[in-house]
Amino acid sequence: MSFGQGGPFDGPGGSTPDWDALAEESEARARRKRWMLIGGSALAAVVVAGIVAAAVMTSGSDTPQSKASASPTAPDAPEAPDDKPSFPDVSVPPPPNPQDYITDPKKDRAPLTPATLFPQKTMVIGEHTYPRTNTAAAKDCTAAAQGTLGSLLSHNGCKKLLRATFSKGGVSVTVGVALFDSPAQATAVKNKLGTDGNVTPLPGGGVPSTFCQGTKCRTTVNSAGRYAYFTISGYDNGKAVVTSETKAQQIGRDGGWYAYNRIMQRGKDQAAQAAKKQLDEARAKAEAQS
Repeated sequence: MSFGQGGPFDGPGGSTPDWDALAEESEARARRKRWMLIGGSALAAVVVAGIVAAAVMTSGSDTPQSKASASPTAPDAPEAPDDKPSFPDVSVPPPPNPQDYITDPKKDRAPLTPATLFPQKTMVIGEHTYPRTNTAAAKDCTAAAQGTLGSLLSHNGCKKLLRATFSKGGVSVTVGVALFDSPAQATAVKNKLGTDGNVTPLPGGGVPSTFCQGTKCRTTVNSAGRYAYFTISGYDNGKAVVTSETKAQQIGRDGGWYAYNRIMQRGKDQAAQAAKKQLDEARAKAEAQS
């Protein structure tokens, strides 16, 4: 009976074990076992590394981190002491409106005299200059008015009428400013005065007493706030002012602008003083609360 190829226990004759073959086979099994152990360990390491890498990638994809947040951060440095001096907050009110101070008699309290209203010795309008020759003030407004202006001033409660005369090159202008209790009264005088009335010309300082007396002169009237202002201009030698002439008309226009500017400056000066007072009071209050 044949059993095919002989196994390791078969000797040449089939009855005696082949110890060399058995030893070689045992050694081969041992080598295979060692390689299986090594391979398994290596495979396990690879699997573990893959799991770890996948976990890192997964966590990174869910919450991306910038380089600044991924790296360890240094502890916060202590804040430096604030050595800057502290000042109390000052609540500054809005600046006063100069118009209020030429409109409201309760605010328009500054002294009103020729020295305060006409302080300059020279009237300057643009490139034109005219020396001042005389000033005057009258509480009885009708005493410094002529024609229908006197009755209008009286009827509307004129408080004071101030005048100043400026002269240059043979022509002169008298500027008049009348004070009332309200802008409505000043406006009424402006609207109702015709060409048959104006302030009385004020001579003196080289301007003759015949200035604009018994001759045709140029007159104007206007108002600003509770003030009405007037001009009368003409030639010192009594020459009549006609439409074609320019010198008397120019000094008359300049006198009107000068009167308007002086009234507005009165409002600005009082508004500036009120603003300074408000600021000083606000500072004092803030310092008291600090």
